[in-house]
Order: sequence, then structure tokens, then C-alpha cells
Amino acid sequence: MSEKRKKAYRVGINAERIAALCMTMRGYRVLAFRFKTPVGEIDLVAASRRRVAFVEVKARTGGARGANDILYAVTPRQQQRIRRAADLWLAQNKEAAGKDIGFDIITISPWSWPRYHKDAFSHLSS
Repeated sequence: MSEKRKKAYRVGINAERIAALCMTMRGYRVLAFRFKTPVGEIDLVAASRRRVAFVEVKARTGGARGANDILYAVTPRQQQRIRRAADLWLAQNKEAAGKDIGFDIITISPWSWPRYHKDAFSHLSS
């Protein structure tokens, strides 16, 4: 693995840890971290009393891109992949039945607080 790939991997892992902390501070419990399926991966699965959130984490290490640019990096194709992976997670976790389901994004940028985008997929589609 090249040094560039190693650095990107470390940035991703650290961003997901920050996102997990962010979700915990919002009253969620992290149920899965980097949940892998044949159709794709979900960065975080977190649950509150009434809601299960499938969270995509997007991080940037520098440059002039703002959090909104990062937000739009979650393409419709990625959204579809995450939704299919979420269906598999839900099929394996029956205790989630009856809870609201959400697809959230947490954006991580240098020199700023993480930004939480609740139900972001519905906002990106419109």
C-alpha cells in the first residue's frame, strides 16, 4: 500500500471515530462501525430510542472545499449502495423493527467542528 493510501486510510478511520463521538453526544449508541456487506459498507450504524441512523462520514484534509462540497460527494450511486447495505443490516437486526430509519452524513473538515446532516439523502435528492 502506498504512503498516500495509508494516509487516506488513517484520515478515514480518525474521521469515523470523531463521527462516532458526535453521534454519542447526540444521544445515539453506535451499534456498528464499518459494517461490511457484499453490496457495500456503512461507516456507522447508530441508534437512539426511536431512530436508527445509517451514517456516511466524509472527510477532507485540506483545500478550499467547504462542508457543502463534501456533502455533495455522496453521489446518488453511493446513496443507493448504502441503502442496500442498510437493508441487509436491518434484516440481521430485528430489534430495529418499528424504529424510524434515517440516512445521515457527518462532514469533517480541517479547522471546523464536525457538521451533522440529519436525513441528508432526502435533502440531496431534492
